[in-house]
Amino acid sequence: MRIGVPSETKTLEGRVALVPAACGDLVRRGHEVWVQQGAGEKSGFSDEQYTRVGVKLASNAKKLYEIGELIVKVKEPIAGDLKHLRKDHLLFCYLHLAPDPKLTKRLLDIGLTGIAFESVEDADGSLPLLAPMSIIAGRIAVQIGTHLLHQPAGGKGLLLGGLPSTERGKVVVFGAGAAGRNSAELAAAGGANVVVFEKRQDRLREMMN
Repeated sequence: MRIGVPSETKTLEGRVALVPAACGDLVRRGHEVWVQQGAGEKSGFSDEQYTRVGVKLASNAKKLYEIGELIVKVKEPIAGDLKHLRKDHLLFCYLHLAPDPKLTKRLLDIGLTGIAFESVEDADGSLPLLAPMSIIAGRIAVQIGTHLLHQPAGGKGLLLGGLPSTERGKVVVFGAGAAGRNSAELAAAGGANVVVFEKRQDRLREMMN
């Protein structure tokens, strides 16, 4: 299969769908992998790292989409991507179509086959492709919250971990999924008093262990 990895076009999106190691594995399995020039730069991967593992480079998005059968990207397609998509494409990325009926209709009109990262389930019902993003979101939430406690940011001037002469900050987390668990763990590691609300006892037991 010819697999195409385009550069992300959404504002502030610097990720790349496949890192060189993953591309190399696909090449060894007999697939032809194409990556748009510069697609990995914002994630710290040079074009040379891709070509070293057998990847072919496409000079622009138009060529990438013309060659690719399976298009693997991170975020949902926007205008710059949609104009290149065809009926025979298999699109694999985060789609989040529920709140975006216009994009849903556009993809239906194109007639392609789309598989959303967030809909892929393991046998136990977990979402392995959504979990990494939830982990990142959970950790970033604590970093941002800690910053907003500072007086210059409009906060009360609290130190999350407290001091010998002051109380520690209090953090309340709703849900002990991937995002909630990582928020709780990072906040606790920073010295905060953390309370987690979760209706599933198995998740609470997992956190306790």
